[in-house]
Amino acid sequence: MPQLTILIALYPGVTHLDFTGPHQVLVRTPDARVVTASLGGCDIEAEGLVFAGLADLATVAACDVLLVPGGLGCADAMLDEAFMAQIRRLGSSARYVTSVCTGSLILGAAGFLTGRRAACHWAWRDLLEPFGAIVSDARVERDGNIFTGGGVTAGIDFGFALLAELAGEDHARAVQLGLEYEPDPPFRSGRPEIASAQTVEAVRRRMDPIVVARLAAAEQAARRLREQTTIG
Repeated sequence: MPQLTILIALYPGVTHLDFTGPHQVLVRTPDARVVTASLGGCDIEAEGLVFAGLADLATVAACDVLLVPGGLGCADAMLDEAFMAQIRRLGSSARYVTSVCTGSLILGAAGFLTGRRAACHWAWRDLLEPFGAIVSDARVERDGNIFTGGGVTAGIDFGFALLAELAGEDHARAVQLGLEYEPDPPFRSGRPEIASAQTVEAVRRRMDPIVVARLAAAEQAARRLREQTTIG
């Protein structure tokens, strides 16, 4: 059986749990290899952790699964033509095109989400609209060959949903047991619908400094996408 290639594309400013969560699950996919790559194979710093020994995105010929995580750097990534060219190239031939958190904004900027349902971190999901996506508030959303996870920790749930698709539900259930994944958070505040108004407001205040810049980046990336589509 040919080996399945799962490619995780990293960029500066990525959130590490966005990809280390699903990575922990997906490395248990039978007959598969998980490749973590960046432009030029450069080391990637993510909130104090440095990920080294990465493959060069440009030298990865193809992949069966493309996974794009989110992070504070997603706005810059959307506008990085060299990075986006590799995302478009690899995603165009992948069996599954996937993301976690604001990684879906990058998929949108690459043109993969037009007319597709897609999830994102709750605070940023409206930014999917300029890319023609149908916004979903699901923790894990699937539309055809597109799998998208919500914010950060949703990447683990996403990983199991994708693992079930790749290797069957029985295998995914066994991996879930092996990893003892049975979340029981100490607080019921992980979604804006269930968190207190005070908690939601505190989180929004922390995000305020990047709202304008991220919206501008999404609009600029959406304009580029429209121009490329018109030229194409």
